[in-house]
Amino acid sequence: MAQLNKFPIGFFDSGIGGTSIWSAINSLLPLENTIYLSDSKNAPYGEKSKQNIVDLAIKNTEFLLAQNCKTIVVACNTATTNAIKILREKYDVPFIGIEPAIKPAALKTQSNTIGILATKGTLNSDLFEKTSNTINQEIIRKEIIGKGLVELIEEGKLYSEEMTTLLSSYITPLTKEDVDCLVLGCTHYPYLIPQIRKLVGNKIQIIDSGEAVAKQTKTILEKHDLIHAVNNNSSHQFYTNKDKTVLEMLISNKDTKITVLEKDF
Repeated sequence: MAQLNKFPIGFFDSGIGGTSIWSAINSLLPLENTIYLSDSKNAPYGEKSKQNIVDLAIKNTEFLLAQNCKTIVVACNTATTNAIKILREKYDVPFIGIEPAIKPAALKTQSNTIGILATKGTLNSDLFEKTSNTINQEIIRKEIIGKGLVELIEEGKLYSEEMTTLLSSYITPLTKEDVDCLVLGCTHYPYLIPQIRKLVGNKIQIIDSGEAVAKQTKTILEKHDLIHAVNNNSSHQFYTNKDKTVLEMLISNKDTKITVLEKDF
């Protein structure tokens, strides 16, 4: 078991957005080795069919298992809501998934109206519907498909005029309603929080899944006796099947040893 502890935590996402989850986990578990797979060539997953998403999730999982990952974080809302049940049935390794944080939003809302910004694939999934049915049905959900946002983030256009216009078209209408919580239902979207905050001011509480997923990852590792508690200069490898420029930009300020590789997978 001690040998398994040294093995990395694997992450995959339909691109670079899952680095927001990686950052949260790395902050909580800084001694863990990690391998992150950015499937940017196939981003966004949110516009693909369920079967296509499942096939991509299996391909990504097998890549990470070939790198001896001890657990896998599906750092993508769309892949989690469409494929994680199948992954858990197919492989023995523990999986940690990402779901839109609608339960915390339902507990925090005072107006009984929450906004959910997510991809089409997440909002249309069976798992999202199942989770939605567990919250107070008197709570009004304003669901917004963030079409085009992932593509702009993948292109590094976080603060472009195009992003400002598109994001405003999705978010500004919420400020005219009784929404007091906004759930970010895609791991790409936390990178938009500064722009969203400018649009909503302090009227709306912005909720993402990063901290909760980090805590869940720690719980799962402890449960399986897989925590790596030895300080031996942890290593972090990032693989992308597209230009690595934007990925490097997002993780370049991390005070840790990071290797970014371009690889066709």
